[in-house]
Amino acid sequence: MRRLLPLLLLAVLPAWAEQSATQPLPAVPPPPPGMEAFDSALEPEVTIVKGERETREEFRMGGKLYMVKVTPAVGRPYFLVDRHGDGIFIETDIEPRPTRPPMWIIHSW
Repeated sequence: MRRLLPLLLLAVLPAWAEQSATQPLPAVPPPPPGMEAFDSALEPEVTIVKGERETREEFRMGGKLYMVKVTPAVGRPYFLVDRHGDGIFIETDIEPRPTRPPMWIIHSW
């Protein structure tokens, strides 16, 4: 009896896997009401300017320059950001995963 169980499983499992793999996927539901279509005007325009010493990526929204990523030939890339929209660019760090120290309350009185 113990020898028949593994043989039975080896015979049934491939047929079961083949049967489950051939089922069609369900239809994609329509988007929820109130969702607008994608507006390409909200997408930032990126212009890449390559120079001898650096490569600049200029980001514009509605034709207005708001951020520049500068990638020097040697060194780390850095960002210049117009935070207030007044044309004054400030160097800032924009990393995909900024370091966030834990901010737990240990004791309060």
